[in-house]
Amino acid sequence: MSLHHDAQAVLSAWTAPTPEEEALRAEFLGHLRSHDDAMLRECVPGHLTATTAVLSHDGSQVLLTLHPKAKMWLPMGGHCELSDRSLADAALREAWEESGISGLELLPGPLAVDKHVVWCHPPHSYHLDVEYAAVAPPGAEAVISEESLDLRWFPVGEIPELSDAATRRLAARGQAALTLRSRPVG
Repeated sequence: MSLHHDAQAVLSAWTAPTPEEEALRAEFLGHLRSHDDAMLRECVPGHLTATTAVLSHDGSQVLLTLHPKAKMWLPMGGHCELSDRSLADAALREAWEESGISGLELLPGPLAVDKHVVWCHPPHSYHLDVEYAAVAPPGAEAVISEESLDLRWFPVGEIPELSDAATRRLAARGQAALTLRSRPVG
């Protein structure tokens, strides 16, 4: 299955938790139907991307990158590559590349979708962002990549002002998904 087909299958099966995200889900699916290259950075006016909120092993903290272009604290994420077999693979690859943390475990997802203006194609284009969360192993230490000005762990409920609502939402949903997974059954 191609990355394009995977994205169609993932978004077709996903139940959006809000009416706004349902509208975005439908928009993303329409974009995939209209653009054979919808998964690639070259696609204008926008392209699908994968983002991952990296959570500490206990879910109390989220690792954020100080993005060099946006100048904001954001989760790990970026463009899909031809070598990615799925959106989940792209999300996990981006999280590892930008955090330097081995052994990340991707939680079932996606957890959210978001659309935002970016600078890929001047004057601007859009990222149609499919968002996941991953859990770092205990004692994980992040390593700053070339794609970041800084990396820091923040308590999920104390993400700095120099961030955005989508980051706060994704971190909270990731924390909730980890809590649900950790609960004993029965």
